[in-house]
Amino acid sequence: MRDVCIVGVGMSKWGEVWRKSMRELHTDAALAAIKNAGVDHLDGLYVGCMSGGLFVGQEHLGAILSDYMGMRGLPAMRVESACASGGMAVRAAYIDVASGMSDIVMASGVEKMTDVSGDDATYALATAADQEYEVFHGATFPGLYAMMAHAHMAKYGTTREMLSMVAVKNHRNGARNPSAQYPFEITAEGVAKSVLIADPLHILDCSPITDGAAAVIVTTVDVAKKLGKPYIKITGSAVGTDTIALAQREDMTTIKAATIATQKALKAADKKIDDVNFAEVHDCFTIAEIVVAESIGKYEPGKAGQAILACDTSLEGRFPMNPSGGLKSKGHPVGATGVAQVVEVYKQLTGQAENGRQIPNNPKVGMTQNMGGSGASSVVHIMEVA
Repeated sequence: MRDVCIVGVGMSKWGEVWRKSMRELHTDAALAAIKNAGVDHLDGLYVGCMSGGLFVGQEHLGAILSDYMGMRGLPAMRVESACASGGMAVRAAYIDVASGMSDIVMASGVEKMTDVSGDDATYALATAADQEYEVFHGATFPGLYAMMAHAHMAKYGTTREMLSMVAVKNHRNGARNPSAQYPFEITAEGVAKSVLIADPLHILDCSPITDGAAAVIVTTVDVAKKLGKPYIKITGSAVGTDTIALAQREDMTTIKAATIATQKALKAADKKIDDVNFAEVHDCFTIAEIVVAESIGKYEPGKAGQAILACDTSLEGRFPMNPSGGLKSKGHPVGATGVAQVVEVYKQLTGQAENGRQIPNNPKVGMTQNMGGSGASSVVHIMEVA
């Protein structure tokens, strides 16, 4: 297995992007990444997309997206694992390069979610849940994560304030991110008084639906050195799965798939969780960030909420989480989210985070945790300064 690097990144505009199609959003991100890396060709393309068919009626993405990039004939394929599709695309590109099959590969992600009604978007997202045992009975993802929140509150005493401060922190970071869908700060009082969606989750506890794309160039150390551009190494990559249905889990207060993926990725990187300086994690709801922070092993069960209140996970804290603003502020075009997490780690490790968003003291090791649905699949990457 060869050492694998990220050498260039790109993102489209994120938000409700009415005047651009899915293919245009992807092309914007892809060409930005190619320009950023300075590569003159690609050997392959892996596109993360959860549900192009349900959102815009478009499947067969490998062919159409490589065509609109101006690269007809390029080996290209779509990768799907619900909201973890983008992270899985990065892993597929990593394996392709590490194996020696290809030298320069693009991993990208895209979703165009706002061209359908709210009900249709809810239906499309619900395909990532258990259709027979959850969706048929009326469960939605806000409802499922609300159950996780109630279970965590009952077991560990997690509070409304802890949930709110996840959103406050991430919006504070996202306010400095030029790619963020919601680049503004909010208050804990504002979160608690916003519209109730599924008790105890309010609208400001929830990530939005988003149009957007992201892309990274995955290559070898030798190629990266020849390009002369900043690069980072992917030293660990792993996937874990669990039951899709929440009711079949051993414990609703943890994400077992994230634990499995983190342990395997850290082992591959020859690291422990305390060697990691910061993380981009899947905060689709505020409770998700708390549960994930414990599931990856950074905090003991029931302790992440207290750490967030103590600002331990802020940009200046001991373990910054979601310096990009996370899904909550940056947005959540589900197929692109996992790739955008890697974009943020690349920027942080190469000192290129914008607008005062750079983590102090030159971080050396970062990680991403991307998951599908209510955590039935999770992919983790460990990345280091070259």
